[in-house]
Amino acid sequence: MVAVAILAAGKGTRMKSGLPKVLHQLGGRSLVEWVIRSIEPLPISHTFVIVGYQAESVQIALQDYPHLTFVQQQQQLGTGHAVQQVMPYLEGFEGELLVLNGDVPLLRTETLEQLLETHRTESNQATLLTAQAPDPQGYGRVFCDSNNRLTQIIEHRDCTPAQRQNHRINAGVYCFSWPALAQALPRLTSANDQQEYYLTDVVNHLSPITALDVEDFHETLGINDRRQLAEAYEVLQTRIKDRWMMAGVTLIDPDSITLDDAVDLGADVVIEPQTHLRGRTAIGAGCRIGPNSLIENSQVGAGSTVLYSVLTDSQVGEQCRVGPFAHLRGEAQVGDRCRVGNFVEIKKSQVGDRSNVAHLSYLGDATLGQAVNVGAGTITANYDGVHKHPTVIGDGTKVGANSVLVAPLTVGSGVTIAAGSTITEDVPDGALALGRSRQVVKPDWTPRSIQPPTP
Repeated sequence: MVAVAILAAGKGTRMKSGLPKVLHQLGGRSLVEWVIRSIEPLPISHTFVIVGYQAESVQIALQDYPHLTFVQQQQQLGTGHAVQQVMPYLEGFEGELLVLNGDVPLLRTETLEQLLETHRTESNQATLLTAQAPDPQGYGRVFCDSNNRLTQIIEHRDCTPAQRQNHRINAGVYCFSWPALAQALPRLTSANDQQEYYLTDVVNHLSPITALDVEDFHETLGINDRRQLAEAYEVLQTRIKDRWMMAGVTLIDPDSITLDDAVDLGADVVIEPQTHLRGRTAIGAGCRIGPNSLIENSQVGAGSTVLYSVLTDSQVGEQCRVGPFAHLRGEAQVGDRCRVGNFVEIKKSQVGDRSNVAHLSYLGDATLGQAVNVGAGTITANYDGVHKHPTVIGDGTKVGANSVLVAPLTVGSGVTIAAGSTITEDVPDGALALGRSRQVVKPDWTPRSIQPPTP
Protein backbone atom coordinates (compact mmCIF):
# COMPACT_ATOMS: atom_id res chain seq x y z
CA MET A 1 0.00 0.00 0.00
CA VAL A 2 1.31 3.41 -0.99
CA ALA A 3 0.02 6.84 0.04
CA VAL A 4 1.17 10.09 -1.53
CA ALA A 5 1.43 13.57 -0.04
CA ILE A 6 1.87 16.40 -2.54
CA LEU A 7 3.07 19.66 -1.00
CA ALA A 8 1.13 22.47 -2.69
CA ALA A 9 0.53 25.05 0.03
CA GLY A 10 3.15 27.67 -0.83
CA LYS A 11 2.58 31.06 -2.42
CA GLY A 12 5.67 31.12 -4.59
CA THR A 13 6.67 34.74 -3.97
CA ARG A 14 9.52 34.61 -6.49
CA MET A 15 7.02 33.97 -9.29
CA LYS A 16 5.80 37.56 -8.73
CA SER A 17 2.24 36.43 -9.41
CA GLY A 18 -1.21 36.42 -7.83
CA LEU A 19 -1.59 32.82 -9.01
CA PRO A 20 -0.48 30.03 -6.66
CA LYS A 21 2.83 28.68 -7.88
CA VAL A 22 1.58 25.13 -8.42
CA LEU A 23 -1.10 26.39 -10.84
CA HIS A 24 1.31 27.98 -13.28
CA GLN A 25 1.11 26.31 -16.68
CA LEU A 26 3.77 24.11 -18.26
CA GLY A 27 3.07 22.55 -21.65
CA GLY A 28 -0.70 22.66 -21.30
CA ARG A 29 -0.96 21.47 -17.69
CA SER A 30 -0.42 23.09 -14.31
CA LEU A 31 2.73 22.19 -12.38
CA VAL A 32 0.79 20.19 -9.81
CA GLU A 33 -1.11 18.30 -12.54
CA TRP A 34 2.20 17.02 -13.88
CA VAL A 35 2.98 15.66 -10.41
CA ILE A 36 -0.44 14.02 -10.14
CA ARG A 37 -0.07 12.40 -13.57
CA SER A 38 3.34 10.99 -12.65
CA ILE A 39 1.79 8.88 -9.87
CA GLU A 40 -1.34 7.73 -11.71
CA PRO A 41 0.17 4.38 -12.87
CA LEU A 42 1.31 3.54 -9.32
CA PRO A 43 -0.76 1.42 -6.90
CA ILE A 44 -1.87 4.37 -4.77
CA SER A 45 -4.37 4.00 -1.93
CA HIS A 46 -4.49 7.65 -0.79
CA THR A 47 -3.44 10.86 -2.53
CA PHE A 48 -3.27 13.95 -0.34
CA VAL A 49 -2.76 17.45 -1.71
CA ILE A 50 -1.66 19.77 1.06
CA VAL A 51 -3.00 23.23 0.32
CA GLY A 52 -2.67 26.61 1.99
CA TYR A 53 -2.26 29.75 -0.10
CA GLN A 54 -5.40 30.24 -2.21
CA ALA A 55 -6.47 26.72 -1.24
CA GLU A 56 -9.87 27.10 -2.88
CA SER A 57 -8.29 28.06 -6.23
CA VAL A 58 -6.11 24.97 -6.15
CA GLN A 59 -9.06 22.73 -5.31
CA ILE A 60 -11.17 24.19 -8.12
CA ALA A 61 -8.31 23.77 -10.61
CA LEU A 62 -8.02 20.08 -9.65
CA GLN A 63 -11.73 19.24 -9.56
CA ASP A 64 -11.29 16.81 -12.46
CA TYR A 65 -9.29 14.55 -10.12
CA PRO A 66 -12.01 13.30 -7.74
CA HIS A 67 -9.73 10.81 -5.99
CA LEU A 68 -7.70 13.58 -4.33
CA THR A 69 -8.02 14.42 -0.64
CA PHE A 70 -7.24 18.06 0.13
CA VAL A 71 -5.59 18.77 3.46
CA GLN A 72 -5.37 22.30 4.82
CA GLN A 73 -2.10 23.74 6.12
CA GLN A 74 -3.43 26.93 7.63
CA GLN A 75 0.02 28.27 8.48
CA GLN A 76 2.91 27.46 6.21
CA LEU A 77 5.52 26.44 8.80
CA GLY A 78 7.76 24.27 6.65
CA THR A 79 7.77 20.93 4.86
CA GLY A 80 7.77 18.90 8.06
CA HIS A 81 4.76 20.80 9.32
CA ALA A 82 3.00 20.18 5.99
CA VAL A 83 3.42 16.40 6.24
CA GLN A 84 2.28 16.50 9.87
CA GLN A 85 -1.15 17.57 8.56
CA VAL A 86 -1.81 14.12 7.05
CA MET A 87 -1.24 12.26 10.30
CA PRO A 88 -4.96 12.12 11.27
CA TYR A 89 -5.77 10.65 7.86
CA LEU A 90 -3.25 7.80 8.10
CA GLU A 91 -3.94 6.38 11.53
CA GLY A 92 -3.29 2.64 11.38
CA PHE A 93 -1.74 2.85 7.90
CA GLU A 94 1.18 0.40 7.53
CA GLY A 95 2.46 1.16 4.03
CA GLU A 96 4.80 3.66 2.42
CA LEU A 97 4.31 7.40 2.06
CA LEU A 98 5.69 9.16 -1.01
CA VAL A 99 6.27 12.86 -0.40
CA LEU A 100 6.37 14.97 -3.57
CA ASN A 101 6.51 18.68 -4.24
CA GLY A 102 3.81 20.27 -6.33
CA ASP A 103 6.38 22.46 -8.08
CA VAL A 104 8.62 19.62 -9.35
CA PRO A 105 6.80 18.72 -12.58
CA LEU A 106 9.34 16.71 -14.58
CA LEU A 107 9.52 13.54 -12.46
CA ARG A 108 8.91 10.37 -14.44
CA THR A 109 6.76 7.51 -13.21
CA GLU A 110 9.68 5.14 -13.82
CA THR A 111 11.81 7.10 -11.36
CA LEU A 112 9.17 6.87 -8.65
CA GLU A 113 8.80 3.14 -9.29
CA GLN A 114 12.56 2.76 -8.85
CA LEU A 115 12.42 4.79 -5.65
CA LEU A 116 9.73 2.51 -4.24
CA GLU A 117 11.60 -0.62 -5.29
CA THR A 118 14.85 0.56 -3.71
CA HIS A 119 13.03 1.46 -0.51
CA ARG A 120 11.47 -1.98 -0.22
CA THR A 121 14.45 -4.01 -1.38
CA GLU A 122 16.74 -2.40 1.19
CA SER A 123 14.11 -2.40 3.95
CA ASN A 124 14.66 1.31 4.54
CA GLN A 125 12.76 3.55 6.87
CA ALA A 126 13.41 6.36 4.40
CA THR A 127 14.72 6.63 0.84
CA LEU A 128 15.38 10.00 -0.72
CA LEU A 129 15.81 10.93 -4.35
CA THR A 130 19.03 12.75 -5.13
CA ALA A 131 20.69 14.12 -8.24
CA GLN A 132 24.19 14.94 -9.41
CA ALA A 133 23.57 18.56 -10.40
CA PRO A 134 25.98 20.32 -12.77
CA ASP A 135 25.40 23.53 -10.80
CA PRO A 136 24.30 22.74 -7.24
CA GLN A 137 24.33 26.39 -6.11
CA GLY A 138 21.59 26.96 -3.55
CA TYR A 139 20.71 23.29 -3.04
CA GLY A 140 21.18 21.27 0.12
CA ARG A 141 23.97 18.69 -0.20
CA VAL A 142 23.51 15.02 0.56
CA PHE A 143 26.40 13.04 2.00
CA CYS A 144 26.48 9.22 1.94
CA ASP A 145 28.84 6.35 2.65
CA SER A 146 30.10 3.96 -0.02
CA ASN A 147 26.80 2.02 0.09
CA ASN A 148 24.71 5.15 -0.50
CA ARG A 149 23.57 5.12 3.11
CA LEU A 150 22.77 8.64 4.19
CA THR A 151 25.15 10.23 6.66
CA GLN A 152 23.94 13.84 6.65
CA ILE A 153 22.13 16.57 4.75
CA ILE A 154 23.60 20.07 4.92
CA GLU A 155 21.92 23.19 3.57
CA HIS A 156 23.98 25.11 1.02
CA ARG A 157 24.44 28.14 3.26
CA ASP A 158 25.83 25.90 6.01
CA CYS A 159 28.31 24.01 3.81
CA THR A 160 32.04 24.57 4.01
CA PRO A 161 33.87 25.34 0.74
CA ALA A 162 35.00 21.70 0.64
CA GLN A 163 31.49 20.39 1.21
CA ARG A 164 30.17 22.57 -1.62
CA GLN A 165 32.30 20.57 -4.03
CA ASN A 166 29.82 17.72 -3.50
CA HIS A 167 27.30 17.93 -6.36
CA ARG A 168 24.80 15.45 -4.93
CA ILE A 169 21.69 17.44 -4.07
CA ASN A 170 18.47 16.66 -2.27
CA ALA A 171 15.58 16.53 -4.79
CA GLY A 172 12.94 16.93 -2.08
CA VAL A 173 11.29 13.63 -3.09
CA TYR A 174 11.02 10.97 -0.39
CA CYS A 175 9.70 7.51 0.30
CA PHE A 176 9.04 6.76 3.96
CA SER A 177 7.89 3.79 5.96
CA TRP A 178 4.82 5.47 7.39
CA PRO A 179 4.85 3.82 10.86
CA ALA A 180 8.45 5.01 11.34
CA LEU A 181 7.73 8.50 9.98
CA ALA A 182 4.63 8.83 12.15
CA GLN A 183 6.88 8.33 15.19
CA ALA A 184 9.44 10.87 13.96
CA LEU A 185 7.18 13.73 12.86
CA PRO A 186 6.10 14.81 16.38
CA ARG A 187 9.79 15.08 17.34
CA LEU A 188 10.54 17.84 14.83
CA THR A 189 11.35 21.28 16.20
CA SER A 190 11.51 24.77 14.70
CA ALA A 191 14.83 25.65 16.31
CA ASN A 192 16.39 27.12 13.15
CA ASP A 193 16.84 30.46 11.39
CA GLN A 194 13.51 30.17 9.55
CA GLN A 195 11.63 28.89 12.60
CA GLU A 196 10.12 26.16 10.45
CA TYR A 197 9.70 22.41 10.78
CA TYR A 198 11.95 20.84 8.15
CA LEU A 199 11.08 17.40 6.83
CA THR A 200 14.79 16.74 6.30
CA ASP A 201 15.24 16.75 10.09
CA VAL A 202 13.46 13.39 10.37
CA VAL A 203 16.66 11.77 9.09
CA ASN A 204 17.98 12.21 12.62
CA HIS A 205 15.29 9.85 13.86
CA LEU A 206 15.15 7.22 11.09
CA SER A 207 17.49 4.44 10.01
CA PRO A 208 18.45 3.02 7.61
CA ILE A 209 18.17 5.74 4.96
CA THR A 210 19.36 5.35 1.38
CA ALA A 211 19.94 7.97 -1.31
CA LEU A 212 18.99 7.11 -4.88
CA ASP A 213 20.53 9.18 -7.68
CA VAL A 214 18.16 9.94 -10.55
CA GLU A 215 19.68 9.31 -13.99
CA ASP A 216 18.51 12.63 -15.46
CA PHE A 217 18.93 15.48 -13.01
CA HIS A 218 16.38 17.53 -14.98
CA GLU A 219 13.65 15.42 -13.36
CA THR A 220 14.39 17.10 -10.05
CA LEU A 221 14.12 20.68 -11.30
CA GLY A 222 11.90 22.70 -8.99
CA ILE A 223 10.09 25.82 -10.17
CA ASN A 224 10.67 28.90 -8.05
CA ASP A 225 10.72 31.70 -10.62
CA ARG A 226 9.91 32.39 -14.26
CA ARG A 227 13.41 31.53 -15.45
CA GLN A 228 13.16 28.06 -13.97
CA LEU A 229 9.69 27.70 -15.50
CA ALA A 230 11.18 28.46 -18.92
CA GLU A 231 14.03 26.00 -18.32
CA ALA A 232 11.55 23.26 -17.40
CA TYR A 233 9.49 24.04 -20.51
CA GLU A 234 12.57 23.57 -22.68
CA VAL A 235 13.23 20.17 -21.09
CA LEU A 236 9.60 19.15 -21.52
CA GLN A 237 9.53 20.23 -25.16
CA THR A 238 12.62 18.15 -25.89
CA ARG A 239 10.95 15.09 -24.37
CA ILE A 240 7.69 15.58 -26.27
CA LYS A 241 9.33 16.28 -29.64
CA ASP A 242 11.79 13.40 -29.32
CA ARG A 243 8.88 11.06 -28.60
CA TRP A 244 6.94 12.14 -31.68
CA MET A 245 9.92 12.09 -34.02
CA MET A 246 10.66 8.53 -32.92
CA ALA A 247 7.00 7.70 -33.65
CA GLY A 248 7.23 8.80 -37.28
CA VAL A 249 6.44 12.52 -37.20
CA THR A 250 8.61 15.00 -39.10
CA LEU A 251 9.44 18.28 -37.37
CA ILE A 252 11.11 20.50 -39.94
CA ASP A 253 12.64 22.84 -37.36
CA PRO A 254 12.08 21.43 -33.87
CA ASP A 255 13.48 24.48 -32.09
CA SER A 256 10.78 26.74 -33.56
CA ILE A 257 7.89 24.34 -32.91
CA THR A 258 6.01 23.85 -29.63
CA LEU A 259 3.73 20.91 -28.76
CA ASP A 260 1.58 20.49 -25.68
CA ASP A 261 1.70 17.10 -24.01
CA ALA A 262 -1.94 16.30 -24.77
CA VAL A 263 -1.44 16.76 -28.53
CA ASP A 264 -1.87 13.58 -30.60
CA LEU A 265 -0.14 13.16 -33.97
CA GLY A 266 -0.63 10.50 -36.62
CA ALA A 267 2.06 8.79 -38.67
CA ASP A 268 3.79 10.77 -41.41
CA VAL A 269 2.56 14.12 -40.12
CA VAL A 270 4.84 16.99 -41.14
CA ILE A 271 5.04 20.01 -38.86
CA GLU A 272 6.53 23.09 -40.50
CA PRO A 273 8.53 25.80 -38.66
CA GLN A 274 6.89 28.31 -36.30
CA THR A 275 3.89 26.07 -35.70
CA HIS A 276 2.32 25.62 -32.26
CA LEU A 277 -0.12 22.88 -31.26
CA ARG A 278 -1.98 23.41 -28.00
CA GLY A 279 -4.36 21.58 -25.70
CA ARG A 280 -6.25 18.51 -26.85
CA THR A 281 -5.36 18.79 -30.50
CA ALA A 282 -5.30 15.73 -32.77
CA ILE A 283 -3.69 15.72 -36.20
CA GLY A 284 -4.48 12.82 -38.53
CA ALA A 285 -1.97 10.76 -40.49
CA GLY A 286 -0.27 12.39 -43.44
CA CYS A 287 -1.22 15.97 -42.58
CA ARG A 288 1.04 18.92 -43.27
CA ILE A 289 0.69 21.68 -40.69
CA GLY A 290 2.28 25.11 -41.04
CA PRO A 291 4.44 26.99 -41.37
CA ASN A 292 3.26 29.65 -38.92
CA SER A 293 0.08 27.97 -37.75
CA LEU A 294 -1.57 27.82 -34.32
CA ILE A 295 -3.98 24.96 -33.59
CA GLU A 296 -5.62 24.71 -30.18
CA ASN A 297 -8.10 22.09 -28.93
CA SER A 298 -8.92 21.14 -32.51
CA GLN A 299 -8.95 18.06 -34.73
CA VAL A 300 -7.60 17.85 -38.28
CA GLY A 301 -8.42 14.80 -40.39
CA ALA A 302 -5.93 12.65 -42.29
CA GLY A 303 -4.25 14.08 -45.35
CA SER A 304 -5.21 17.69 -44.71
CA THR A 305 -3.04 20.79 -45.02
CA VAL A 306 -3.17 23.83 -42.74
CA LEU A 307 -1.03 26.74 -43.89
CA TYR A 308 -0.46 30.05 -42.05
CA SER A 309 -3.74 29.66 -40.17
CA VAL A 310 -5.33 29.66 -36.70
CA LEU A 311 -7.73 26.94 -35.53
CA THR A 312 -9.35 27.05 -32.09
CA ASP A 313 -11.95 24.59 -30.75
CA SER A 314 -12.72 23.40 -34.28
CA GLN A 315 -12.75 20.35 -36.54
CA VAL A 316 -11.42 19.89 -40.05
CA GLY A 317 -12.16 16.74 -42.04
CA GLU A 318 -9.91 14.60 -44.22
CA GLN A 319 -8.16 15.78 -47.40
CA CYS A 320 -8.89 19.43 -46.74
CA ARG A 321 -6.87 22.54 -47.55
CA VAL A 322 -6.99 25.35 -45.01
CA GLY A 323 -5.25 28.68 -45.50
CA PRO A 324 -3.22 30.64 -45.97
CA PHE A 325 -4.47 33.08 -43.34
CA ALA A 326 -7.71 31.32 -42.41
CA HIS A 327 -9.27 31.50 -38.94
CA LEU A 328 -11.56 28.75 -37.63
CA ARG A 329 -12.98 29.20 -34.16
CA GLY A 330 -15.90 28.61 -31.83
CA GLU A 331 -16.70 25.01 -32.77
CA ALA A 332 -16.36 25.42 -36.52
CA GLN A 333 -16.76 22.08 -38.33
CA VAL A 334 -15.45 21.55 -41.84
CA GLY A 335 -16.24 18.31 -43.68
CA ASP A 336 -14.02 16.17 -45.91
CA ARG A 337 -12.31 17.41 -49.08
CA CYS A 338 -13.12 21.05 -48.45
CA ARG A 339 -11.21 24.20 -49.31
CA VAL A 340 -11.03 27.05 -46.80
CA GLY A 341 -8.82 29.66 -48.35
CA ASN A 342 -7.19 33.04 -47.98
CA PHE A 343 -8.53 35.35 -45.28
CA VAL A 344 -11.61 33.26 -44.49
CA GLU A 345 -13.09 33.25 -41.00
CA ILE A 346 -15.51 30.52 -39.92
CA LYS A 347 -17.17 30.77 -36.52
CA LYS A 348 -19.59 28.26 -34.99
CA SER A 349 -20.53 26.94 -38.42
CA GLN A 350 -20.77 23.60 -40.20
CA VAL A 351 -19.41 23.23 -43.73
CA GLY A 352 -20.43 20.07 -45.62
CA ASP A 353 -18.15 17.75 -47.61
CA ARG A 354 -16.60 19.01 -50.85
CA SER A 355 -17.54 22.61 -50.17
CA ASN A 356 -15.32 25.59 -50.95
CA VAL A 357 -14.97 28.89 -49.15
CA ALA A 358 -11.98 30.04 -51.09
CA HIS A 359 -11.25 33.61 -50.05
CA LEU A 360 -12.19 36.79 -48.21
CA SER A 361 -15.36 35.47 -46.56
CA TYR A 362 -16.97 35.27 -43.14
CA LEU A 363 -19.32 32.47 -42.09
CA GLY A 364 -20.88 32.84 -38.66
CA ASP A 365 -23.62 30.62 -37.19
CA ALA A 366 -24.07 29.02 -40.60
CA THR A 367 -24.83 25.50 -41.81
CA LEU A 368 -23.67 24.63 -45.31
CA GLY A 369 -24.58 21.43 -47.11
CA GLN A 370 -22.36 19.42 -49.43
CA ALA A 371 -20.65 20.82 -52.54
CA VAL A 372 -21.49 24.42 -51.71
CA ASN A 373 -19.34 27.09 -53.34
CA VAL A 374 -19.02 30.40 -51.51
CA GLY A 375 -17.73 33.21 -53.69
CA ALA A 376 -15.11 35.71 -52.61
CA GLY A 377 -16.19 38.41 -50.18
CA THR A 378 -19.35 36.61 -49.01
CA ILE A 379 -20.59 37.41 -45.52
CA THR A 380 -23.29 35.89 -43.36
CA ALA A 381 -24.67 38.85 -41.43
CA ASN A 382 -25.57 36.89 -38.32
CA TYR A 383 -25.77 39.61 -35.65
CA ASP A 384 -28.62 42.11 -35.36
CA GLY A 385 -27.03 44.02 -32.51
CA VAL A 386 -28.72 41.91 -29.84
CA HIS A 387 -28.91 38.27 -30.99
CA LYS A 388 -27.04 35.90 -33.29
CA HIS A 389 -29.11 34.28 -36.06
CA PRO A 390 -28.51 31.20 -38.24
CA THR A 391 -27.99 30.89 -41.98
CA VAL A 392 -28.73 27.55 -43.71
CA ILE A 393 -27.46 26.83 -47.24
CA GLY A 394 -28.48 23.64 -49.06
CA ASP A 395 -26.42 21.16 -51.08
CA GLY A 396 -24.89 22.29 -54.35
CA THR A 397 -25.70 25.98 -53.91
CA LYS A 398 -23.41 28.61 -55.43
CA VAL A 399 -23.08 31.96 -53.75
CA GLY A 400 -21.72 34.71 -55.99
CA ALA A 401 -18.87 36.98 -54.99
CA ASN A 402 -19.45 39.94 -52.67
CA SER A 403 -22.81 38.70 -51.40
CA VAL A 404 -24.37 39.40 -48.01
CA LEU A 405 -26.72 36.80 -46.52
CA VAL A 406 -28.76 38.48 -43.81
CA ALA A 407 -29.79 36.01 -41.13
CA PRO A 408 -32.08 34.42 -40.16
CA LEU A 409 -32.08 32.94 -43.63
CA THR A 410 -32.60 29.59 -45.36
CA VAL A 411 -31.24 29.07 -48.87
CA GLY A 412 -32.32 25.87 -50.58
CA SER A 413 -30.34 23.28 -52.54
CA GLY A 414 -29.10 23.95 -56.06
CA VAL A 415 -29.57 27.70 -55.66
CA THR A 416 -27.52 30.30 -57.51
CA ILE A 417 -27.09 33.66 -55.81
CA ALA A 418 -25.94 36.38 -58.19
CA ALA A 419 -22.75 38.21 -57.36
CA GLY A 420 -23.13 41.38 -55.33
CA SER A 421 -26.51 40.40 -53.90
CA THR A 422 -27.92 41.18 -50.49
CA ILE A 423 -30.31 38.34 -49.65
CA THR A 424 -32.83 38.98 -46.88
CA GLU A 425 -35.58 36.44 -47.68
CA ASP A 426 -35.54 32.64 -47.87
CA VAL A 427 -34.74 31.13 -51.29
CA PRO A 428 -36.38 27.87 -52.51
CA ASP A 429 -34.54 24.97 -54.13
CA GLY A 430 -33.22 25.45 -57.66
CA ALA A 431 -33.83 29.19 -57.79
CA LEU A 432 -31.76 32.12 -58.98
CA ALA A 433 -31.69 34.89 -56.38
CA LEU A 434 -30.69 38.48 -57.09
CA GLY A 435 -30.76 41.26 -54.58
CA ARG A 436 -28.90 44.24 -55.92
CA SER A 437 -29.57 47.70 -57.36
CA ARG A 438 -30.11 48.09 -61.07
CA GLN A 439 -27.02 49.25 -62.91
CA VAL A 440 -27.24 52.74 -64.38
CA VAL A 441 -24.85 53.95 -67.11
CA LYS A 442 -24.70 57.62 -68.16
CA PRO A 443 -22.57 58.03 -71.29
CA ASP A 444 -20.38 61.02 -71.93
CA TRP A 445 -20.58 62.10 -68.32
CA THR A 446 -17.93 64.26 -66.62
CA PRO A 447 -17.82 65.13 -62.93
CA ARG A 448 -18.97 68.67 -62.31
CA SER A 449 -15.80 69.50 -60.45
CA ILE A 450 -13.69 69.07 -63.58
CA GLN A 451 -16.09 70.38 -66.22
CA PRO A 452 -14.65 73.27 -68.31
CA PRO A 453 -15.95 76.72 -67.34
CA THR A 454 -18.81 78.16 -69.38
CA PRO A 455 -17.54 80.84 -71.81
